Formats: sequence, structure tokens, C-alpha cells
Amino acid sequence: MMIALPLLTTDAAACCSPVTGGVLTSDEAERIAHTFKALGDPTRVRLLSLIAASQGGEACICDLTEPVGLSQPTVSHHMKLLVDAGLAMREQRGRWAYYRVVDDALDRAAQALRP
Repeated sequence: MMIALPLLTTDAAACCSPVTGGVLTSDEAERIAHTFKALGDPTRVRLLSLIAASQGGEACICDLTEPVGLSQPTVSHHMKLLVDAGLAMREQRGRWAYYRVVDDALDRAAQALRP
């Protein structure tokens, strides 16, 4: 037995509107993809979360290894990728590197996908 479903009336422009506020240039798309690629690893997302939640909004590399259960060289590699993507800043203090989250980078990435 077939049941006829009512048709919904919608504005074609509303259902077919672009995902972004405008068309991204190739350079913008490349930059945003680089950001999302860096965020595509759960360890890197966790590292950003740990840094953001740290006192003063910064963390030493020495304080990041134990919570993620990885060696210092591995954590340093992940942090390098986050810095290269513009998601974190690195400051050398003597022997240790300290990191901060770049809040603007997260806002820019989110804004790129908003209508």
C-alpha cells in the first residue's frame, strides 16, 4: 500500500545556499585544510585542550608528555605540527619549550564554515 506524503514548501535559495559565507580562494582553502588536518589527530586535539586548560593558558612540553602517554620527541612532533598550522605558539625558555593556544586560529577555522 502506497502512502502519499505531503510536499513541503521551502525556499529554494535557503535549501541550496552555500556552506560558507562566500567562495574560498584556493589559498584560503589550503590554509583552512592545513588547520583541519592538524586537528585531525586526537592526540593533537588533546594537547590543545591540555594547554588551554593549563594555569595561565600555557604549558611546558615537559608537562604534556605524561597526560598523553607519549615520549617527549613524539609530543614535540605533534606540537610542531600544531605550531606550523598556526594553532599554537612556541616560546623557548632555557631548555624547555612553552606553548599557548592561538585562539584566533580556531575562530578563523570555525568562521570559514559558517554561512
